[in-house]
Amino acid sequence: MRLQDKIAIVVGAGQTPGETIGNGRAVALLFARHGAQVLLADRDLGSAEETLALIEAEGNSASTIAMDVTREDDCERLIRTCVERYGRVDVLHNNVGIGTGDSGPAHVELDRFEHIWRVNLVGPLLTCKYVLPVMRARKAGVILNVSSLASIAASGLVAYKTSKAGLNALTHSLAAGNAQYGIRVNAILPGLMNTPMALEGISQARGMTREALIAARDRQVPLGGKMGDAWDVAHAALFLASDEARFITGVLLPVDGGQSVRIG
Repeated sequence: MRLQDKIAIVVGAGQTPGETIGNGRAVALLFARHGAQVLLADRDLGSAEETLALIEAEGNSASTIAMDVTREDDCERLIRTCVERYGRVDVLHNNVGIGTGDSGPAHVELDRFEHIWRVNLVGPLLTCKYVLPVMRARKAGVILNVSSLASIAASGLVAYKTSKAGLNALTHSLAAGNAQYGIRVNAILPGLMNTPMALEGISQARGMTREALIAARDRQVPLGGKMGDAWDVAHAALFLASDEARFITGVLLPVDGGQSVRIG
């Protein structure tokens, strides 16, 4: 019960349909299992309610809210709703990220570039904008941003890479500026993961079978020759959200099976 009596928001608590569990849903389930009451936020309310049903089936507590991180008024309403329902916000977990329509810098469409940035970077900025006054008033709180290994490694997807690199910089800025208020801010950098968003979307975009994509991605992972999954991300988030990480802030934590060891 590492989050006993904590109030946590998971932004992106639903998931892309698929055969495996997604990062946001796994984080929400694990937070609830460890005693947190979780506000499940997602643009797709039906998907968030599927996560809620799984949490309640295990005897744990959560609630849902429909919101879009690209809308500032929705981000303000998210934080206000959490305070109205639960009295405070102890943990904000920003699990948002898209890459659909991205390409290299010579071919990317500006509207797709701007939309990816709006979701991946501006969204977390806006949720943080409205949660910081709540956390500062209590002089406590944890913010977790889900970035990507692509933010520090070579990638041909210019919008996704640069938006996630910006999220890393935002994490550092928030950590430095809010340590005096007792607020910790860290980012998780997943590598190749066996999640629906990665597999279903990429296999369709590349015109290859899901099985062939899994095999190709597994071969790129040094640790065990196999991708991680959403539970690897969730356990990293649980540690960083817990009091066990009370002296850790401003960290960009790769969860990647050793892929980032190759950098440099």
